[in-house]
Amino acid sequence: MSGPAGGTARAATTTDVVCLGESMVTFLPSQPGRLADVPSFGRGIGGAESNVACALAAAGHRAAWVGRVGADGFGDHLVETIGGYGVDTSAVRRDPVRPTGIYFRTATDRGAGAHEVAYYRAGSAASAMSPANVPYEEVFAGRVLHLSGITAALSADCLELLRELTAPRPGRPLVSFDVNHRPHLWRGGPADPSVLLELARRCDLVFVGEDEAEEAWGIVGAEAIRAALPEPSVVVVKRGSAGATVFSGLRPGPRSSNAGGAESAPASRSREGEGAESAPASRSREGGGADTVTPVPALRVDVVAAVGAGDAFAAGFLSATLRGLPVRDRVRHGHLMAAAVLTVPGDLTEPPARDHADRLVALDDEAWGRLRLGPGWTAADRAPEEVRTP
Repeated sequence: MSGPAGGTARAATTTDVVCLGESMVTFLPSQPGRLADVPSFGRGIGGAESNVACALAAAGHRAAWVGRVGADGFGDHLVETIGGYGVDTSAVRRDPVRPTGIYFRTATDRGAGAHEVAYYRAGSAASAMSPANVPYEEVFAGRVLHLSGITAALSADCLELLRELTAPRPGRPLVSFDVNHRPHLWRGGPADPSVLLELARRCDLVFVGEDEAEEAWGIVGAEAIRAALPEPSVVVVKRGSAGATVFSGLRPGPRSSNAGGAESAPASRSREGEGAESAPASRSREGGGADTVTPVPALRVDVVAAVGAGDAFAAGFLSATLRGLPVRDRVRHGHLMAAAVLTVPGDLTEPPARDHADRLVALDDEAWGRLRLGPGWTAADRAPEEVRTP
């Protein structure tokens, strides 16, 4: 296979999703309080793309993570831990000079005013990823390639790598892109957050929050976000407690062959019992065919820690996409995967068994709206009615 400037000749693949990006060792506090006051920390892992890979592997998919870590003990821990989830880490490269990134955080939620995060990632092995040192054969080996905007913010070389990976090319897999705007990363970064819009427009499936679109691009509202992203086949606008709205339709023109087949899954399908709140609506889109707009309400969740939920949502949506499920069900699986993470302290957890999740996804709108999920809800022996709380 040729390098980044040429085409990609993909053979038949056994990988569902390849996730490329930075992963770091996370130090979690032993008790609440300021970082200055916490006496000890437990070790975990954190990284948007590796989180998605781990969640997909735990859900029964063949997932691979491509990244760059230091030739140090922290790099060993990352590769071994991610591999322990069933993720293929054979394409991870070790940097003999640069260290593995680490970070410390407080026990409070990210949205809380007292929340602190201390990153030690400048000059890390991950920040040295570039078109010259990433194994393209492995990167393009899956049905889906999942990327995030975090990588683009790490360095000029990382940004150039994202531009190469999202460029039109024959045989390109379906490219999934989570905007993942992190304001602190763009201060003094290789560009400004507007480049995330450029990258997103070159992808096939985009995840973006209403809040981050407003903060990064000054774009307000789901309809305006779709108007700014006319090229992707599917745009998932995350709306916090209001749920998510999916815009799906034909693209103005082909950018890749998507030989893996993930994009051929049905974009939408009517279901008996769907209410007006989740029923798709068709709207015309400039330069393409009619859009199908599918709003899906969020679940009520008793949150333990609001970390990793966005990555879990993307994993749930991708999992259901690979299975060819309707758009509404893809979003519901995303909500359920996010709820599994929201009800545990860390970024990763065992997802609900597939048949358990499928039973919940199949509920009618009224029953879905009555669900409230708390710690332990993923237990496989719980029927849908046992998950509900008054």
